[in-house]
Amino acid sequence: MKTIIKRTGLCLSLFLAVIMQVSAQSPVITSWILNTNNATGYGGILTNVQVIQYDAANVYVSCTCIPGYSIGPWNGNPNMPSNQNFVFKITRNPQKNTGTPTVMGLGPIGVWSNGVALFNASDGMTYNNDGVWHRNAYYFEGPSFDNCLGHPDQSGCYHHHVNPKCLYNDADSTNHSPIIGYAFDGYPIYGAYGYANANGTGGIKRMHSSYQLRKMVNRDTLPTGAVASQTGPAVSATYPIGDFMEDYKYIVGSGDLDTNNGRFCITPEYPNGIYAYFVTIDETLTPVYPYTLGLAYYGVVQSGNTGPGSGHNTPSDSTTIYTGVANVVRKQINITLEPNPVTDYAYFYIDPASDNNITGELYDINGKVLKTYQNLQPSMSYSINFSEYPAGVYFLRLQTSNATFAKKIVKVQ
Repeated sequence: MKTIIKRTGLCLSLFLAVIMQVSAQSPVITSWILNTNNATGYGGILTNVQVIQYDAANVYVSCTCIPGYSIGPWNGNPNMPSNQNFVFKITRNPQKNTGTPTVMGLGPIGVWSNGVALFNASDGMTYNNDGVWHRNAYYFEGPSFDNCLGHPDQSGCYHHHVNPKCLYNDADSTNHSPIIGYAFDGYPIYGAYGYANANGTGGIKRMHSSYQLRKMVNRDTLPTGAVASQTGPAVSATYPIGDFMEDYKYIVGSGDLDTNNGRFCITPEYPNGIYAYFVTIDETLTPVYPYTLGLAYYGVVQSGNTGPGSGHNTPSDSTTIYTGVANVVRKQINITLEPNPVTDYAYFYIDPASDNNITGELYDINGKVLKTYQNLQPSMSYSINFSEYPAGVYFLRLQTSNATFAKKIVKVQ
């Protein structure tokens, strides 16, 4: 009996240790929708987030940009979603930017909790290419949005400019909305509902933007009151008010949120308070400008997520995997490669539990190095073009400081 009690106590201690370990993780680690069963979605691509790993400074989110729910069609949009193989980096210690605000650029400005990219309110174009009157994506691209209010860009990146309505219940006005993403300055993005008061009191209410439509007939002045260097189209049935981002003016105190479309407040996940962005919609659940984030970030933005070729960060070698139950330290390499034998292209997928920053070499039967790889990452897919090589036997060797892996590949005619 003493032995049974002792073992029961040990099991309970281990169970409590795991629970405490998980509960101690910060929301920036635990708020992601992790694909735990290799589920696929559009185009047979893995959905949601494949790997969450972290170190003392950052969380690295590996994702395809394909959600777990059904997407499409996109009327009038010739683009098709594709696997983006993103590795986004989110700081665990966000800091308020006390200098010049970082303006929202084109492309991803944050990532939703399902690994889908978040874009700003602009469609990237201006009236007559004047660089003054920026087109509102919701008005100009909205007809191509699918039922989840998303669409793909020219690179195949499926994204949302506005409320990602299929990601959470945007009609639930009785509960505080969940964290549905993180901006690239590390601050959380919530759905449309929060506490009425920033101190966590007053019940639940829908958050109101402080951007208001300007009263104007001619587009000849800017929201600041300055005369526009280029006149935009007059307000009309063809160009109704709201078509352009400059049709809106931020009015302090007219809503719940600041110029960044957020506020410092208490939330369920941050009982001591944090700066948080909120999605904005109206009572009919229609998106309200600026929709997600404002014109600039509230906090300091790290490099690696924004700009051309971004979103492919290299995690540190000492990261830990978050699995949703316990954490695993990477010290292995496992891949799936097919087809094998191969005639032209072979594709290999690195298992999510594999080590980071893998280097690789492709050898022929004589040991000659034909191709080298740097910084291969877990949960990612890579291709090898065998069409330029003769039939024969080849070897793919992958290595980190922790592990080594080799695979024999046969090329046939």
